[in-house]
Amino acid sequence: MEIRQLSYLLEIAKQQNITKAAEALHLTQPTLSKIVKAVEDELGVPLFDRSGKQLKLTDAGAAAIGQVPSVLRAVQDMRTAIDDVAELKVGSIAIGLPPVIGSVFFPRVVSPFQQLYPNIAFQMAEEGAKKIEAMLMGGDLDIGVVVGPVDEESFHAIPFMRQRLALAVHESHKLADRSSVSIAELAEEPFILFSYGFAVRQHVCRACQSAGFEPRIVHSSSQWDLMAEMVGARMGITILPGPICNKIADPRIRVIQLDDPVIPWNLDVIWPKGKYVSHSVRMFTKFIASLTDNGSF
Repeated sequence: MEIRQLSYLLEIAKQQNITKAAEALHLTQPTLSKIVKAVEDELGVPLFDRSGKQLKLTDAGAAAIGQVPSVLRAVQDMRTAIDDVAELKVGSIAIGLPPVIGSVFFPRVVSPFQQLYPNIAFQMAEEGAKKIEAMLMGGDLDIGVVVGPVDEESFHAIPFMRQRLALAVHESHKLADRSSVSIAELAEEPFILFSYGFAVRQHVCRACQSAGFEPRIVHSSSQWDLMAEMVGARMGITILPGPICNKIADPRIRVIQLDDPVIPWNLDVIWPKGKYVSHSVRMFTKFIASLTDNGSF
C-alpha cells in the first residue's frame, strides 16, 4: 500500500462517489476503481459498500479511513523532520566530558557552534574518561572529550587542545616563589588530586612513580574549584591543567610550572568507529576540525 493511495481513499469517502473522486484527483474512474480494489485485496476486507447509489463506508472502511488523516500527518511530519535535520534546524548531540574540561570546551567550541545552529541541543554527561569511552561504545553518547592518549583502534579522534599540567600551592608554601618545580621535589607533599577514573590523576601518579615515589594523596575530588579551595586552606598541593589554573582567582594560591618531567594535558574529541553518526554530529565534528585547522585552539 502506498501513501498516495490513502489520500485517494480519503477523497472517495469524502465524495461518496468514485467518479467525482476521480475527477477531483485527476484520475480516470477505472484507474481509481482498480486502486481501491487493490487496497481492499491487500487488507482482505471491503472498504466501501457499493450496493446503493452512493458509496458508503463499511465498518472496516470506517475504521481504516478514520486512521488515514493521522497517517498522512505523520508522513508529512516525518518529511518535515528529515528536512529540518538535513538543514540543522533541529537535532541533538549527547556529549560526555570530565567536569574539568567543560569550562574549557563549551566556550571555545559549543558556544560558537550554537551561534551558527541555535536549534541543536546538547545533552551533557560529566564523567571520567573510562566511563565516557564505555558510554560511547554503548551508544549512550555521541561525542566524548577525553585526555589523550586515545585508543585509535576504537575511536576517531580530533585534537582539541595541547597543554600541560601545572602545580598549585598556597602562597606560604616553601615552593611558592619558584618559577618551576620538578616532580621529584614533591615526594613529601600531601596531594589533592582528582578522583579515581580521571585521566589527570593517572598521569600525575605515573609521573610521581617515574620519579621514584608514590604520591601521598590526602584528598580527592571531581571538582577543580573545590580542590583549589583546599589548597587555599593549606590542606595540600594540587596539580591541575594549565587552563584551569588560569581560572583560579584565589590570591592565596600560586601557580608554578612543572618540569622534569612535563606532564602533557592533551584533549581529544572522540567518537566510536563503525557506528552510525547522525547529521548533527557529523557537522559538529567538521566544525571542530575546522577550528583545529584554523589554529583556533
